Amino acid sequence: MNAERRATAVAVLVAATYFMELLDGTIVSTAAPAMGRDLGVSSASIGLSITAYFVTLAIVIPFSGWITDRLGSRTVFVWAIVIFTVASGLCAASTSLIELCAWRVLQGIGGALMVPVGRLVVLRGGDRQGLVRAIAILTWPALAAPIIAPFLGGVVVQALSWHWIFLINIPLGLIAVPIAIALVPQIRTPHQVPFDWLGSAWVLIGLGSVVGLTSLLTLDEIPYGAVIVAAALGALGCWLAVRHCRRAEHPILSLDAFGHETFRVANAGGMAFRLAVSAVPFLLPLLFQDVWGRTPVQAGAMVLWVFVGNLAIKPATTPLLRLFGYRTVLIAASAVAAVTVVLMALMKPDTPDWLLATLLFVSGAARSVGFTAYNTIAFADVAQAHMTEANTLFSTLSQIAAGFGVAVAAALLKAARPLQAAGPSAPYSATFIVIAIVLGMALVEALLMSPSAGEVIRPMRKAKS
Repeated sequence: MNAERRATAVAVLVAATYFMELLDGTIVSTAAPAMGRDLGVSSASIGLSITAYFVTLAIVIPFSGWITDRLGSRTVFVWAIVIFTVASGLCAASTSLIELCAWRVLQGIGGALMVPVGRLVVLRGGDRQGLVRAIAILTWPALAAPIIAPFLGGVVVQALSWHWIFLINIPLGLIAVPIAIALVPQIRTPHQVPFDWLGSAWVLIGLGSVVGLTSLLTLDEIPYGAVIVAAALGALGCWLAVRHCRRAEHPILSLDAFGHETFRVANAGGMAFRLAVSAVPFLLPLLFQDVWGRTPVQAGAMVLWVFVGNLAIKPATTPLLRLFGYRTVLIAASAVAAVTVVLMALMKPDTPDWLLATLLFVSGAARSVGFTAYNTIAFADVAQAHMTEANTLFSTLSQIAAGFGVAVAAALLKAARPLQAAGPSAPYSATFIVIAIVLGMALVEALLMSPSAGEVIRPMRKAKS
């Protein structure tokens, strides 16, 4: 196998594990009503297990680069798949929400080591021209998994039981391990740095407290004293973590990549974009099932129209970037995504299916274009020597956005519960409006972006014959 084919094969393998990780993060949404009935909690409360999973990823990812430098990329990647697979089986055996969340944390640890390490191998494996192709391969799971998950979850729950949404990972993991051993290179950094204990402590306190805060806000009875403590610790921990990482010689999270406008945009406007589009696939299946009375399969099938939009627009993404550049494309993607979410707030049970499908199709197209542009532009100006630190930081922030998208949606939905007096769909409508405002923040960031940002990796115009 030549170097180019091997690099592509590794990218596909990493994309497959990324898909598995994201699928498990989002497939729970359609299964939430069934899981809630079985575990004795509300459907929205199941969102806590999604948040626990995604934010564990965010907390552990900062350590992935340091661990990889010492143990090697292949060793860490293979063991991460093993941990993820074992934890999936334990999730299926859970008998309470607390137990489920505990095993989801273990599953998140495996995912936190699995995907960033795999992405790092891909990013180090090619030149800058190959970067766009590699990122395109790695982008597919982020687009497909959250949309396919509701339908797949609905089919599995309706045909079998919710336990199988976790059990399906066991054979996938058993297949991935030997392939990873054969394909993934053993990469280590020759110049190893000491572990940043103080920075790690502040990161754990800051992110851990924010996780606790969002979890508390989704409870049926909110302990406001604990909320205040968690908010204070979260703000203090995150501030001290940022302060430390700016000054330390070898911080657990290097912030140097923020010196590049492209990286800054991809993680400022990009975080708002990811948070919003991660919330929508969580909310739609709950709305369709709990309020509109549709079956899990019907709810999942309707959400599939978002994926159809993703798929349909994909061939046009590169021509759009070639013709208009990253700034214009990001402005359009954010604006269209925001408008579609506002229109979701106006949906009713008697909305014609064709109109609903059209709305979700357009939403998916905007989502696809935005994801691809943000994910590609992030590493446009990052040198190979600093790719490890930039990849770790990007992975951490991306997972925070995805995890808090679900958490924020669940908290907003609970806060809007008193609006049910105006109609059962009212809490969802209010939540969609807030999510559209978040997308507006991404739009503002794109408007402030330099027109020349990302030109170094912008697809070249085809020469005229």
